[in-house]
Amino acid sequence: MKKPYQVIGVGNAMVDVLAEVDESFLIENQINKGVMQLTDRDRGVHLCSLIKPSKEVGGGSAANTIASIAEAGVKTAYVGKIKNDKLGKVFAADMNSLGVDYSTPFAPMEHPQDTGRCVVLITPDGERTLNTYLGVTEFLSPNDIDSKKMMNCEWIYLEGYRFDGPESHEAFSKAIAACKENNGKVSLTLSDPFCVQRHKDAFNKVITESVDLLFCNRAELLALYMCEDLFEALNLSSKEVETVACTDGENGAYIINKGELIHVHAKSVKIIDTTGAGDLFAAGFLWGMVNGYDIKTSGRMGCIAGSNMVTQFGARPKDGLIKLFESEALI
Repeated sequence: MKKPYQVIGVGNAMVDVLAEVDESFLIENQINKGVMQLTDRDRGVHLCSLIKPSKEVGGGSAANTIASIAEAGVKTAYVGKIKNDKLGKVFAADMNSLGVDYSTPFAPMEHPQDTGRCVVLITPDGERTLNTYLGVTEFLSPNDIDSKKMMNCEWIYLEGYRFDGPESHEAFSKAIAACKENNGKVSLTLSDPFCVQRHKDAFNKVITESVDLLFCNRAELLALYMCEDLFEALNLSSKEVETVACTDGENGAYIINKGELIHVHAKSVKIIDTTGAGDLFAAGFLWGMVNGYDIKTSGRMGCIAGSNMVTQFGARPKDGLIKLFESEALI
């Protein structure tokens, strides 16, 4: 009997504010390039005052993944905390318009924080630098996890960024326990090397005990296993997780499934903005998995989706996954 949900995501519910800047802007404002750094509300407001946004869209890493596979026909739900303010209503309407079951309770209006936003600074080389004000999404709690939904899904998809939160680890544990109780599977994305460094012990624990599919990029995996050689890190990870899908930029992706290493080549494209590339790789891969494709084909789908994403601004693709996979003769 099929379950009502194929994939349920848990992560940071955000609104992305994108802007193009020069390298000097990052230096002048003491911003580390190419990674995610957390900011408070005042810092976020200050950065917004210095830029000219090119786009404001619903975002959040796991939300991007879920939105893309929902648009492609996967039965999904999403858990992420927002406030009943203007940006929060925009986020909720966006998710529901795509067919995502999104019903996380709003934070009350009297909450001192706002709906989270991420200032995405894009340099001429296409690299994206994230400045994230978490806002109320930081306060995701176990009470926001619907155990019945988690029991009725094939996969849950956990966003590593959400490890930055006082009760999020407990929320993850509740979601994992409910999912596993009914033979569901757990996927996790490491999200960011600095995030891995901040919560290394917590990541190691959940990976060893619960994760069936690990998404990461080269930098994140090296940070997790504290080594300098990618293949050493892949070997170590394969002893803890059944399937590891690791992206490596223009080199494509390396996937280890039950100890077997598979290399999937990247499609050569002109990079405009790397925002969301990892989110769309995960979307393509998960779409393949839940639709019965083999690991290598799913990896190819992930690479095609990720490669397409970097040819445009933002973290939501202009063309849906179905159209993209058809154009590449994958389906």
